[in-house]
Amino acid sequence: MKYSGWPDPGELVVGKIDEIEDFGVFVDLEEYEDKRGLIHISEVASGWIKNVRDHVREGQIVVCKVLDVDEGSQQIDLSLKDVNDHQRSEKIQQWKNEQKADNWMDLATGEEIEDEEYTAIANELIGAHGSLYEGFKQAAIHGHEALEDTELTDDEIDALVETARENVSVPYVNVTGYVDLENPSASGVDGIREALTAAEGNGEVPEEVDLDVTYVGAPEYRIRVQAPNYKTAESQLEESAQRAIAAIEGHGGDGEYHRDRRTDEE
Repeated sequence: MKYSGWPDPGELVVGKIDEIEDFGVFVDLEEYEDKRGLIHISEVASGWIKNVRDHVREGQIVVCKVLDVDEGSQQIDLSLKDVNDHQRSEKIQQWKNEQKADNWMDLATGEEIEDEEYTAIANELIGAHGSLYEGFKQAAIHGHEALEDTELTDDEIDALVETARENVSVPYVNVTGYVDLENPSASGVDGIREALTAAEGNGEVPEEVDLDVTYVGAPEYRIRVQAPNYKTAESQLEESAQRAIAAIEGHGGDGEYHRDRRTDEE
C-alpha cells in the first residue's frame, strides 16, 4: 500500500534510484504513489564529488531525508548524506515490515476486494496503531481487543486477527518466580492442588499470556510466564503467586512468593 499524499520535510523515505545525471540523482519514492524526488549532487555525499556514479547506481534502494516539498511544482528535494547508518537500517526494516503487512492484508481481505474497501480497512489499522505492521502485530498479541475501537466489522476483525496470528512473529519475554506452599491442615495435598490450580489462573489468564506452574522441590513451585512485554509478564507472575497464596491460606496453610530459587538444583 502506497500513500497518496506527500512526504513531510524531515521525514525519512525509501526510494529506488531511477536516473543519474551530472547534477544529481532522481529517485522514485517507494512509499508514495507517483512521487519522485531529486538528490542534488551536493546532497549525495559529504565532500567534493567527482563522479556521482562512484556513490550510487541505478536500481539501488536508498533511504533519504526529505529537505523540501513544493507541491505546486511537483518537486521533492532529498538528501542522502544526511542519513546515518542507524537511521538507514531502521527505516529499511520498517519498510520491509510494511511490505509484509501489505501481503497480510491481501491474505485477510482476499483478491476480490474493491480498492476503496481495501483502503478503508488499511486506514482503520493505521489510524488505530500508526502503521499496517503495528496493527497486525497488536492483533496477533491482543486479538479482537486491539481493533475494538475501530470502525471495522466483526467479520473484518475476525479475518485480520486470524491472519495476524497465523503470520506475525511476536517477540515475547519470559519471567520466572517461585511460590512456597505448605498446608498442615486436614485438606493436605488437596489444598495444595487447589492452590496450584488457582496459580494457573482457573482458565482466566489473558489469551496472549502463557503461564506454567511446575513442582521444584517441597515446598517450592516454579511459575513461568511468557508475555508480549515485561510489564504484563511481571504482573501476571505476581498475580499467579498471590492467587496460590490466597487459596492455601483459605485452607489454613501458608504461602510465600519469591523471585529466586531456594531448593537445591535439579
